[in-house]
Amino acid sequence: MKHSLYLSGLMAISLCALSAQAEEKHHEDPTKIVTKAGLAYSESLQISGSIGLDDARMINARINADGEEWRVGGSWLLPMGIVNFNFSRAEYDYDGYRNNYSIGTFVPLDYFGIEPLGWQLFPMAGYSYNDGEIAHFDDNNLEQDYVLMPASSHGGYLGMFGLKPLTKKWTLMGFGGGSMGSDDYSGYWFGAGLSHKLTDAQSFNFYGVVSEDDFGENNRWGISYTYEFK
Repeated sequence: MKHSLYLSGLMAISLCALSAQAEEKHHEDPTKIVTKAGLAYSESLQISGSIGLDDARMINARINADGEEWRVGGSWLLPMGIVNFNFSRAEYDYDGYRNNYSIGTFVPLDYFGIEPLGWQLFPMAGYSYNDGEIAHFDDNNLEQDYVLMPASSHGGYLGMFGLKPLTKKWTLMGFGGGSMGSDDYSGYWFGAGLSHKLTDAQSFNFYGVVSEDDFGENNRWGISYTYEFK
């Protein structure tokens, strides 16, 4: 009985600590468990949202207006970071597409007291599987139309996300990374953004992303608005 009460007390203390930590986190912190909804425009309208199931678990989703590109996933908050899993589909030029299945983690370096020049840094790493179709052209026959060829790859990725509060309202963001996999698959991505907190519940940001892998390029800029349910 005493042992059970002791375990219950530890669990309650842990949940309270996680809850307090979540309340103190920056609104752009990738390890924050939150319920929110948002709209974005990046070549087309996108709808996104997340639901915090409790202080440690969350599900999230995003889809564009025509339903051709989407992402759905979930997160599990741990004492030293967060574990994410995602399923997504991306469209490329010439009818190419990629389905991605991944599991990975963000680890906040400020947990270890590392915060260079006021930047909050979050190394990321994980495993991913990609499958889809890539457009191939015959360089010796420019009149020939492209041919879609199936492709798939197992691999991993490494990267970094960072945010630096400039004022109480404005925050600078940056991110980048690379991936490698079987069948000589490789890719990279990097970008930057500027976030503005309108109120305790509302924020918007501007961002630009440059990315390329074996499936093609997917460069874009965008603007988004988010409402956080307290």
